[in-house]
Amino acid sequence: FGLSQLHQLRGRIGRGPEKSYCILMTDGSGTADSYQRLQVMRRTNDGFKIAEKDLELRGPGEFVGTRQSGMPNFRFGNIIRDRKLLRAAELEAENYVDKIVEAADSEEHLARIAETWQDEFGLYEVG
Repeated sequence: FGLSQLHQLRGRIGRGPEKSYCILMTDGSGTADSYQRLQVMRRTNDGFKIAEKDLELRGPGEFVGTRQSGMPNFRFGNIIRDRKLLRAAELEAENYVDKIVEAADSEEHLARIAETWQDEFGLYEVG
């Protein structure tokens, strides 16, 4: 189980008026990561802290792809440690794209840009 799943399971225990307990146990043959997961569950009920540790342990998966966990093949930074820098890069990218869109003189030009990105990275418009 991942930390998020364990946190959800713990939240489903004891929803009634009676006091209840969630006891998480292993057979002792777990990995260092599984031990860390249990320690996080023991230390906090904060879903954000749990999700952050889960991300650190399992990895973000692919940003452009289908893997939902694991470290990306191209490592550009630590998603937890470098979050301020990554946010600044995200804002720069948004500003750059906004300038391209403002400069686009037609819907046809925007469609060509979208098609280029779709072909280059296998991205598809959603929504």
